[in-house]
Amino acid sequence: MTETTTFTPAGDPEGTDRPAADVLPFPLKKKTSSDPAVLGGGVVKPGEWEAELPDTDDPEAEGLSEGAPVDPPREVYPPSVAEWMEAKDKARLPVLPDWVKLPDQRAAVRKWAVRHYSAVVGYHAVRLPLVYTPKICIYAPRGAWRWSAAAGRWVFDAEGRALRLASVANEDAAEYLKLSRQRNDRVRLRGIMAAIAGVVGLAAALTLYVMAPSWLLMLAAAALTTTLGIAGAPADRPLIDLAKVTFRKRRLSSDIVIRAHEASGLTTKDQTVSFPRPIGRDGDGWRVVVDLPYGKTFEDAMKAHARLASGMDIAPTQLFLDKDETSGRRVSYWIADRDPLAVPSGKSPLLGATRVDFWKPFPWGVDERGNPVMATMLWLSLLVGAVPRQGKTFSARTIALAAALDPYVRLYVFDGKASPDWRKFALVAHRIGFGIVPKNGVDPVGHLLTALRELKADVEDRYHRLSELPLHVCPEGKLTPEISRDRKLNMPLTLFVVDEVQEYLTHPEHGKEILSLMVYLARVAPAVGVSVMTSTQKPDDKACPSELRDQHQARFALRVGAYQVSDVILGAGSYSEGLDASKLLKSHKGVGLLKGMSDDAGIVRTYLADGRDAERILTRAAALREAEGMLSGDAVGEVPAPETSATILDDVAAVLGKGETKVWSETVVDRLADLRPDVYGPWAALEAKPKAEALSSALKPFGIGTMQISRRIDGEQVNKRGIKRDDITTAITQRNKKRDAG
Repeated sequence: MTETTTFTPAGDPEGTDRPAADVLPFPLKKKTSSDPAVLGGGVVKPGEWEAELPDTDDPEAEGLSEGAPVDPPREVYPPSVAEWMEAKDKARLPVLPDWVKLPDQRAAVRKWAVRHYSAVVGYHAVRLPLVYTPKICIYAPRGAWRWSAAAGRWVFDAEGRALRLASVANEDAAEYLKLSRQRNDRVRLRGIMAAIAGVVGLAAALTLYVMAPSWLLMLAAAALTTTLGIAGAPADRPLIDLAKVTFRKRRLSSDIVIRAHEASGLTTKDQTVSFPRPIGRDGDGWRVVVDLPYGKTFEDAMKAHARLASGMDIAPTQLFLDKDETSGRRVSYWIADRDPLAVPSGKSPLLGATRVDFWKPFPWGVDERGNPVMATMLWLSLLVGAVPRQGKTFSARTIALAAALDPYVRLYVFDGKASPDWRKFALVAHRIGFGIVPKNGVDPVGHLLTALRELKADVEDRYHRLSELPLHVCPEGKLTPEISRDRKLNMPLTLFVVDEVQEYLTHPEHGKEILSLMVYLARVAPAVGVSVMTSTQKPDDKACPSELRDQHQARFALRVGAYQVSDVILGAGSYSEGLDASKLLKSHKGVGLLKGMSDDAGIVRTYLADGRDAERILTRAAALREAEGMLSGDAVGEVPAPETSATILDDVAAVLGKGETKVWSETVVDRLADLRPDVYGPWAALEAKPKAEALSSALKPFGIGTMQISRRIDGEQVNKRGIKRDDITTAITQRNKKRDAG
């Protein structure tokens, strides 16, 4: 006897924690076994179930033999009640729109209504005596003539004249006599009605003239004149002006949608599109959900985007497509009444922010519907590309401004074109440089190289230290908000910004080293809290090689000249996904396609913060950082560690006294300045703490850290940071071994 059963593993009696699987086309039977674990109903083991084969006489069992191996069955786990309810909830439309339910949106709608209708009333109130009244007086005689002519045609049955003439032309006497009698009856009845109406109207006018007060008489005359003026106004020049621009908007019907899909080749000979929900208004546009014919997909609709827009008789920038999770052939369209990408997104909310938590998403712009788009730079690198004058720098700068408002974020800012756009970041940036031409004794390219090497050493050190932190401080070996804000650990979130990166990468002397260091940072630095953001107007392989572009997890492409350039910025294959920044218009400033920052790619209209706005934000950020003691580096005039990588170990070893095992860092710096004033002199001019930090930064690439060293001076115990001789000796030994091996 065959025993058919359902297999549910032990420990999961309901099967609710497992994904659904396919059902076998035939039942299962228990293997014949003497194993007591099987016969006694114990825990079932893998391989103890086999498929029950149908009879070989069954035509559907062709190809199966008694000894043929059968794949082990896959378990079937039905969805839980909670999963079923969640799926149903997603398909349910809201009873009330969000602006009705949410207090802040209700307030916004109320403010808009007050502004809008007060402006409309004021607009027409100004034009009533100056424009509308003269128009009414001019158009009123024409309106009286039109009204009397229309009344005369009605009384004398002018609409039937064509039929009577046709019967005469056809020499159909019977039809003509019938139509003539009908006309006579109509004219007789309508004439009587017109006469009665004329007498009643004349009597009412005389009564009003004799008995009514003057104000009522004037009101009646104004109403009659206005009515005649409206009737006499030309069709192309209406009596009442429009208080706002009316954009091209038409009612969208199912016939228009079907026509668009037929013109786009998205229908088949036997199938057309269907509508799972009615077409309706959705904000400043229409929401249409369609089911494509079987075999057609969302990707097919994306490829036919331009043809769909043409079939609906709208601009391509008014049509937006969204994928539906429930079906591969279901597509949701939003058809805007006008081009939403040409509408500015407005000022950046950062203007009203006192501070920003860079660990959390911050406002960067809005999408095509006006919904906020939140950005984050955690654990990723971002590439921004566009042709000039499309808002590339402003878009990238908004992210840097958000970072500036978090006092615990360290900023590195370098601008290859030396424009005014980034100058005010000198108030807060740890390292900053402009252009590629040395000026006032400062070589910006050399400064960039120093900053890159400094960051590379910091990243390597972070990986090492994070792996050694105790579990109660760093549970998963990853950077946390608490670790990044601990000044003793010195591992803050860091944003490294390079605008017009091609200027540095094509530098004849240092371009290759800069490229190598930036590739390293873009690839491995985000994992320890050092994010890289680069922007360029030349994303080709010569100016910005693919080995650097490919390290950026997130891409943002504003308008570009061709779809090939868009693919270079957004990544290979983006064009086939329907992402093409070359379709953006010149009027779409600050608008771009974002890919990689979240699961979905989309359009972002970035907020605007112009030069004055940026200065206000950065002034506030500088005050915030100064109040919390977080200004550092170039912002406070701290000189970076000089290029002493080849001699720093030997120099430190040379200044350590015989028998000294531990020495304060500031003492070492003073001795180094005496040894080589031209190199270490700037360090000695610093205060005690920055002096020690300069030495620590220079020794960090060699794995040498500092420690607290206690000394008794004048009877008091004094603690300062310092170094150990053994660390210097070990580092020199390792360096020499590497040198000999090389």
